[in-house]
Amino acid sequence: MNRRLSGHRYERMVFVMDNNDSSHEHPAQATKLLWDYIKDHKGYYVVSFLSILIAEVITVQSPNVIGRFTDLLQAGKLNFGAVERYSLLLVLIAIGYAVFFGIGQFRTGMMGRQLEYLFRRHLFSHWETLSTSYFNKRSIGDLLNHAMNDVQAVRQAISQGLNQLSNAVFLLCSALFMMFHTVTFRLTLVSILPILFVPLVVVWFGPRVRVASRRAQESLSSMTDLSEESFSAIRLIKATANEDVAVNRFRERVDTVLSQQLRMVRQTATFQSLIPLMGSISFVIALAYGGYLTVTHQILLGSFVAFTLYLALVINPLQQIGNVINNFQRASASLLRLSVLLGEKPEIVDQSAQTEPISMQGDIHVRLADFQYPDSDIPVLKEIEFSVKRGQTLGIVGQTGSGKSTLVNLLPRVYDPPPDTVFVDGQDVRKVGLADLRSAISYVPQDGFLFSTSIGQNIGFSKEDATLNDIEKAAQQACIYDDIQQFSKGFDTVIGERGVALSGGQKQRTAIARAFLKDAPILILDDCLSAVDMNTEKHIISNLNEVRENRTTIIIAHRLSAVRHADLIIVLDDGVMVESGTHDELMALGGIYARMYTLQQHDSEVTAD
Repeated sequence: MNRRLSGHRYERMVFVMDNNDSSHEHPAQATKLLWDYIKDHKGYYVVSFLSILIAEVITVQSPNVIGRFTDLLQAGKLNFGAVERYSLLLVLIAIGYAVFFGIGQFRTGMMGRQLEYLFRRHLFSHWETLSTSYFNKRSIGDLLNHAMNDVQAVRQAISQGLNQLSNAVFLLCSALFMMFHTVTFRLTLVSILPILFVPLVVVWFGPRVRVASRRAQESLSSMTDLSEESFSAIRLIKATANEDVAVNRFRERVDTVLSQQLRMVRQTATFQSLIPLMGSISFVIALAYGGYLTVTHQILLGSFVAFTLYLALVINPLQQIGNVINNFQRASASLLRLSVLLGEKPEIVDQSAQTEPISMQGDIHVRLADFQYPDSDIPVLKEIEFSVKRGQTLGIVGQTGSGKSTLVNLLPRVYDPPPDTVFVDGQDVRKVGLADLRSAISYVPQDGFLFSTSIGQNIGFSKEDATLNDIEKAAQQACIYDDIQQFSKGFDTVIGERGVALSGGQKQRTAIARAFLKDAPILILDDCLSAVDMNTEKHIISNLNEVRENRTTIIIAHRLSAVRHADLIIVLDDGVMVESGTHDELMALGGIYARMYTLQQHDSEVTAD
C-alpha cells in the first residue's frame, strides 16, 4: 500500500512539472549537478566541439572537389595528373575528418562516462542520508532502475547526443554555407524551404515523446520491482509450488512494459520519419529545379552534382537532429525523475551544532508519554519510563507487536522521539550529533542482515580497520567461530545474498559477532537469539557479561531465559510498560512476566521429556 501511494504521489509531481512547468516548486538537484559538471569541464567540451567543427569543415570540401572533377571531365580537360591530384585531396579529406572527428567523439564519450559515474555515486550517497521511512515507501527495484536506466539515458544524451548534435549542426551549417557560396543562391533557397517545417515537427512531437518515455520507464521500474521481490522470495515460491502465479504476475508487468514501449516507439518512429521526409521533399525540389537550371545551362553540371551531394549531406544531419531531440526528450524525463529522487529530504536531521566528537558512556533514561509514527495519529508507545546506568543490562519483553523494537529504535533515532523524552548521558538524543549517537550504538536487528560477501567481511563491517585476530575473537565470543572453521574457506567463505548459505542460528551469531567487534558503549540485541539453541544462548550470554563489562546492553527477547540475568526487565503490553524490575522481583509480582516465564519453563520441560 505504501508503495502504491508513493507511486501516485510521484506521478502527481511529474504531472505538475509537465503541465505547469513549475520548476521553482520542484527540486532541480539533478539539473544543477548536470550543469555544474558541464561548467567544470567546459574546456574539454570546447576541445571536443572544435574538433568536430574542424572535421565537418574538412568533410564538406568533398562535394566541391567532386564538382570540379566533374567539370573537368565534362570539358574534356581531365588527365592522369588531375585524377591523381583530386584522388589525393579526397584521401586527405577522409583522413583529416577521421582524426578530428575521432578526437571529438572520444572526448565527449569519456566525459559522458564520468558524468554517469558521478550521478550514480551522488545518488547512492544521497540515499544513504535519507531516513528509513523513505525506503519503506519506495521499492528497491524502482530505485535501482533510476540508478541504472535513468542515469544511462542522461549519459547517452550528454555523450552520444551532444556528439550527434554538434556533428549535425556543424555539418548542416557548413554544407549550407558551401551551397550558398559555391552553387546558386536561388537553387539553395528554394530547396531548403521544406526544412523550415522541422521546428514545427519538433514542437509538436517533442513533449509527446517525453511523456511516452516517462511512462515506459515507470512501467519498467514496476517490472524491476516485481523481479527483485520474486528473486528474494524464490524459496517461498518453490516451497508452495507458486511458480505459475509468479510467472503470471511477471507476464502482466511485462505486457504493460511492452505496451508502453510500443507507444513510445510509435511516437518516436513518427517523429523520426517526418524529419527525413522534409529532407526528401527538398531533394525532389533540388532535382527538378536544379535539373532545369543545368539543362538550360544556367549552372554547370559539376555545380549540380556538387549541390546534390551537399543536399545529401544536409538530409543526414536532419535525421541526426531528429534522433538527438528524441534522445533529449527521453533524457529530460529521466532527469526529472532523478531530480525527484535527489530532492528528497531526510525526515531525521542532525540538530546538533557541535563540531567536536563526544565520547558517550551509556547511561540511558527514557520518560515517554506517548509516541506515534510520523504517518499515523495512533500512539504505539505510551507511559514508558526507566533508567539504565552504564554497564547495566536492560531486558525488554512482551508479546509480538507490543512496541519493543519501536522503543529501541528511538535510541539511535531510526524514529525521532518527541523532544526531552529519550536521554543518553543526560543529553536529549535529538540534540546529540547523529554521527556521535549512532557510532556509540551497536545494533543487531531481528533479521540480522548479512551482505553477500565473505563471512569475515560481514563480521568486520562494523570496524573498518579490524584485523583478522579481531574478527576471530568476535566470532569466538558470539559462538560462531567453530562453525566457520568447518567451512572450506573459513572466514573467506562467501555466504551469498542475505547469508543464504547459513542457517538461521548462524546468521544471528554472525550479526552478534559484528556487534561485539564494534564494542560500542551501547549494544542493542533485538530478538537475535531466537534461532539459537539453549546451550549456545547460555554461552553467548556468559560471554556477553564478560566482554560487555562497563558497557550498557539492551536485550529484546521472547525467550525469557535470554533476559533473566538483566539488571532491569521491563514488560510491554500493547505499547504500555506494565511491569518493571529484576527477574526475581517480577516473579514475586506474579504478573504477566511470571506467567510467561512459567509457561516457557513448562514448555521446555515437555520438550525435554
